[in-house]
Amino acid sequence: MEPSDAPRLELVVDPARPTGRTLLAAGVEQSYVDVSDPRHLHFEYVRRMAAVVDLAAPPGRPLDVLHLGGGALTLPRYVAATRPGSAQLVVERDPAVVDLVARELPASPAGVDVRVADARDALRGAPAAGYDLVLADIYRAARMPAHVRSVEFVTEVARTLRPDGVLVVNVTDLPPLVLARVHAATLRAVLADVCLVADRRMLRGRRYGNVVLAAAALPGRLPVARLSARVARDPVPGGALHGAALDAFVAGARPATDAALAAR
Repeated sequence: MEPSDAPRLELVVDPARPTGRTLLAAGVEQSYVDVSDPRHLHFEYVRRMAAVVDLAAPPGRPLDVLHLGGGALTLPRYVAATRPGSAQLVVERDPAVVDLVARELPASPAGVDVRVADARDALRGAPAAGYDLVLADIYRAARMPAHVRSVEFVTEVARTLRPDGVLVVNVTDLPPLVLARVHAATLRAVLADVCLVADRRMLRGRRYGNVVLAAAALPGRLPVARLSARVARDPVPGGALHGAALDAFVAGARPATDAALAAR
């Protein structure tokens, strides 16, 4: 993010939980960290992303993880606590975010390396088949940049995943969930197995919020039944779309390409 368009950043204490800290960019919530308990996940969409992480491999097994979008390092801290020994690279575009988090929050856990770079630029230099998980939560304030929403971007992510690797993406959307439908179609253009999880009210078109998409190159790789059960038990119950249900959700949506996004 260039200095001229950099939003105002602040970390505020959660009045309901004194150990909680919320990272705000231009007043928009970006991340939440509990400084005493990295397993506490405040935002429902982060819990959904963490559910995919938890189910991607047997409990406790260390994983190689690439985080595209760092924020306050919520998920890197969670992975370090739940899967000790994991090697994690965090790519965050805004150096001001990195500086604020390093200055005001607990130090990065062991095994977490933070790099200031654009997500797509970082992918070009990433090793092929180097990661078990890629977690993408890339926003500038409340917007996902176009260059991380295309088939070409997903193709580059797929190159960095191991054969049984999993990509997890956070998408913010509002009814009728056009962005989520297009992003699901975009993932399906590259990866064989795709699943969507979200608040059930979002899936009924009754609210705005976050949709989490999981995708893998290996057909049948995603633990859909266990993921569905996990998100259904969340304090904010979620639902999962996969197979025919996702077909119906995506129907008519076309994958996004660099050329199409640039023409808008």
